[in-house]
Amino acid sequence: METRSIPRVLSIAGTDPTGGAGVQADLKSIAANGGYGMAAVTALVAQNTRGVRSVHTPPASFLSEQLAAVSEDVEIDAVKIGMLGSADIIGAVREWLAETAPAVVVIDPVMVATSGDRLLEPAAEESLRLLLRHAHLVTPNLPELGVLLNEPMAEDWDAALAQGRSLSRRYGTIVLVKGGHLPGGDCPDALVDVHGRLAEDVVEFRSSRVATANTHGTGCSLSSAMATVQARTADWTESLKQVKEWLFGALVRADELEVGLGNGPIHHFHHHTPRPPAAFSAECWEDIAGLREGIFDLGFIRELGDGSLPESDFGYYLAQDALYLSGYSRALALASSLAPTAGEQLFWAKGARECIEVEAQLHREWLSDREVSCGLGPVTKQYVDHLLATGASGGYAELVAAVIPCYWLYAHVGGELHGAYRASGAAGHPYGAWLETYADQGFAEATRQAVGIMDDVAARSTEDVRQRMLEAFRESSRYELRFFDAPRLYAGGTPA
Repeated sequence: METRSIPRVLSIAGTDPTGGAGVQADLKSIAANGGYGMAAVTALVAQNTRGVRSVHTPPASFLSEQLAAVSEDVEIDAVKIGMLGSADIIGAVREWLAETAPAVVVIDPVMVATSGDRLLEPAAEESLRLLLRHAHLVTPNLPELGVLLNEPMAEDWDAALAQGRSLSRRYGTIVLVKGGHLPGGDCPDALVDVHGRLAEDVVEFRSSRVATANTHGTGCSLSSAMATVQARTADWTESLKQVKEWLFGALVRADELEVGLGNGPIHHFHHHTPRPPAAFSAECWEDIAGLREGIFDLGFIRELGDGSLPESDFGYYLAQDALYLSGYSRALALASSLAPTAGEQLFWAKGARECIEVEAQLHREWLSDREVSCGLGPVTKQYVDHLLATGASGGYAELVAAVIPCYWLYAHVGGELHGAYRASGAAGHPYGAWLETYADQGFAEATRQAVGIMDDVAARSTEDVRQRMLEAFRESSRYELRFFDAPRLYAGGTPA
């Protein structure tokens, strides 16, 4: 199929006056994922975040006129189909699909309400099953997946994947099996196709479950996003990867919207909206105020800043830092392997690589011209052991909090010392390269991203996990102070 940088995407669905579901959510989702959205309305729904009050369905002939008016004038790159409501409406859509044959057709089979109530008459359900033969992707929730197969809802993930294979086999379509209705801390999704159009029959993605009640319109938004991104990528696996990451962020920041008294909508434009004041990172930073003051009271830091630090002290520090970076890169690699989103995985993997390729280069260049010989110091070993043990026993959230002080405190110290360094004219400063490295704008931006990830992780975590994150952050900050002080204690020898 031909791809488009700005796909023209048509939503065929019902309305939601509160804007969280139906065509209103579809249009937001399409725009948020880079498409131009259009809509043909199948039903006028009186609803809000607490439920549906009534539904008015215009004649099927009027829907046919809407579809004809759009397709006779605009070339449509992708179609998302949501609420249809009656056999006549489904028939009108089926006739239009057979005539126009859009390159991407995604059907979200709206059949079962969150309450478990069936939304279609039996005749309409059978018409909807026949419509699936025109779909390239079908995105049922687990109750709807069972209804489409005339089977009970799957009770576990393996059973859900088996039903996905059955639906793919029966109707010739790719099925997006969604695990949102299953219990547990993670939320799996999988593309399932038994006809060889994917790299494997099952392509699975997992993310942690977001602790929010504001999930209204998630299914609508997911399906319209998949239609949009697929028209840009022509790759269902890549499309789901991108959409799942976007949707995860929309759920993480959904509570910011404060829309409605019931289950509110997701935040479609979270990636275009500045993050509000970061309460968790602010709490962490305030918690270590005394430690931060203690770092700047150290003779090592004062003398590093003014250039009077003995070379033996700096040499010991730099040699230990080179050893520490090897362990720190392992901690970042572990964070990458545990991260729930592709963006976080890439960020931590890049950080792990730069520990070795960029920061360690500074150490090699300085140490290569000098004879500095020392083994792994006790503070270095304890700090690395703390990071790796946190990742092994505490999991992703605590590991993220544990690795942040090495970003944040170095950026803070580097920035403060660099200001005085520049003010003094910077001529002949023996440690100018170190100050330039940690006051660099690229490092500052990486620090901001790392702190932002920590806030996102905290936002989707329970209070108990947040408390453990705070403790991990605090403990790493203590090690940072001890690490800066270690040269004064150990530079004269190499403790075991």
